Amino acid sequence: MLARVHSAAVSGIDARVLDVEVDVSDGLPCFTIVGLPDTTVKEARDRVRSALRNSGFPFTSRAITVNLAPADFRKVGAALDLPVAIGLLLVDGLAVATPRRRLFIGELGLTGEVRCIRGALCLAAAAREAGFQQVVLPADNAPEAAAVEGLEIIPVRSLAGAVAHLTGQRPIPSFSPGPAPPAIPSELDFAEVRGQKVARRALEIAAAGGHHLLLSGPPGAGKTMLARRLPTILPPLTRSEAIEVTKIHSIAGALPPAAALIENAPFRAPHHGISAPGLVGGGVRPGPGEISLAHRGVLFLDELPEFRRDALEAIRQPLEEKRVCIVRVGGASVFPSDFLLVAAMNPCPCGFAGDREHACSCDWRERQRYARKLSGPLLDRIDLHVPVPAVPWADLARGSVAEASAPIRERVEAARRLAADRFPGRPAFRNAELPVSDFDRILLLDGSARRLLPAVVERLRLSLRALHRALRVARTIADLADAQRVTSAHVAESVGYRMRATCPMGQVDRISPTPVRCASNADESPKV
Repeated sequence: MLARVHSAAVSGIDARVLDVEVDVSDGLPCFTIVGLPDTTVKEARDRVRSALRNSGFPFTSRAITVNLAPADFRKVGAALDLPVAIGLLLVDGLAVATPRRRLFIGELGLTGEVRCIRGALCLAAAAREAGFQQVVLPADNAPEAAAVEGLEIIPVRSLAGAVAHLTGQRPIPSFSPGPAPPAIPSELDFAEVRGQKVARRALEIAAAGGHHLLLSGPPGAGKTMLARRLPTILPPLTRSEAIEVTKIHSIAGALPPAAALIENAPFRAPHHGISAPGLVGGGVRPGPGEISLAHRGVLFLDELPEFRRDALEAIRQPLEEKRVCIVRVGGASVFPSDFLLVAAMNPCPCGFAGDREHACSCDWRERQRYARKLSGPLLDRIDLHVPVPAVPWADLARGSVAEASAPIRERVEAARRLAADRFPGRPAFRNAELPVSDFDRILLLDGSARRLLPAVVERLRLSLRALHRALRVARTIADLADAQRVTSAHVAESVGYRMRATCPMGQVDRISPTPVRCASNADESPKV
C-alpha cells in the first residue's frame, strides 16, 4: 500500500517542494527513510512512532519505506515529521475530507505535539510558487508563514488536531493575522549623543548611501554608542526586504516563536572571538553567518583589530558581491549579505595615540604590530574613516539637546529616494552600489570638482577602488544637500574621510584627532 504526501525542505534561503512517499508492505518490521536524508530526518522514525502511539493511533508492525523525492539534494531538519506521520495514517485508511492540495510541515514531539520549526516562511513561499492552496504547519509558525499572500495557513498544535481537521471532525479555521501591533519606539536616539559632530555627519552619510564606516578613537569616546544608534536613522524595510530578512533569521533559528515579519533593519554585533564560519556562515549543515543575519541592516565589529585575521579576510568578498556562497559535498548554498559595515577600533594598543589629554604609552613597534592586524585591502573597502576624539567637558555639560534621530532619518530617506529615482527598476538602490559604467551619467561633476580630483589622487595616493568609493560618497553628500551636481565641496568632504587611512600608522601620534574645517563646506567637515 502506498500513500503520497506533499512537504518541502529548506535549501539555502529557499525551499523545494517534496513528495513524501510512504509504502507499507509485508516483511520483517522495519522503518527505512531514503532520499538523501540527514541524521535529523532519519531520527524521524522514532519521533513518528512514539507520536502516533501516544496520540491514540495504531502503528503498523510491517515493513515501512519512506522516500523523499526528488533525491538529488540533502534534506535537513525535523520539518518532515508531520508529513511522514500523515502518510502512515493515509496508508491505514485516513479519510481526507477535501480535495484541495495541501502541504504539511512540522516537527513532532513524542507526545504528538507539533513543534515550531525553522524556515517556515521559506517553506510557505515554496508552497505558493508550486501552486498549493493550503499549508498545515505548527501554530507558532503561523504568523511568520501568513506573510505569504494567497495561501491558506492552518495552524495545528498536535497530531491529533491535524487528523481531526483532515477528517472534518474538528475543522481548524485558517490563520488570519490581526492588525500589526504599534511599533515600539527605540530606546536609543541620537539626541542622547553630545558633541561628535563629525561622527554624526559620517553616520548620516553612511545611512543615506550604504557606505561602510570605521570609527577610530580612544576608549570611552562614544564609538559603540554612535554605532548602536545607526539603525534609528535607517528607513524601515520594504515588504520584499522584510520577507528576505525574515527568511534568513528563520533558517538560522534567530526568529522568536510566534514572531511575524522583521520590519526594521537588523543590528548584529558579534564578539571579536567569533570564528570565520560563525561570521561568514558555514558548518557541516551550511547555515547563515552574522554577515547574512545583518542583511539589509548593520554589522557592527567592535574592537576590529582583535578579530581573527582569517575571519576579517573572509568578509572581503561578501563586501563586494553582497552574497556568500558556501560549498559542501552535498551542494552549494548561497546566502545574501548586503549589510552596512560599521567597525570601531582604538588608534593604538593603549588607545590614546593622538589624544590631547592622555599620553600614549605605546612605542612605534607596538603601533606597527597593531596596524598590521588589519590588511590594506580590507581598509580600502571601507568608505568612511572617521576619528572619534574624547568629548570635552564643555559639550557634556551643555544644556542644549542634540538633533534627534527622526529628522536625520527624514533626510536619509529623501537622499535614498533621489538615488533610487535614477534606477527605476531598483527601488532599494543606494549610491554605494553605483556601477562605474554609470559614473558619467550619475555623478555629474562640475568643473571645480574635476579640477580637484588630480590633486586628491596624487596627494592621498588613492587606489582606483578608493577613488571610486570616494566619488560614490560625494554623490551621497550631494543628495543630502539636494544638489543636482557634485561640487568640489562635496568631493573635499568625501576624500577627507579617507585621510587617516592613508597616513602611515607609525605616525598616528602626529595626527590631530580633530578634523580641519573645510571653508567651502559645512561646519566641522574634513578638508583635503
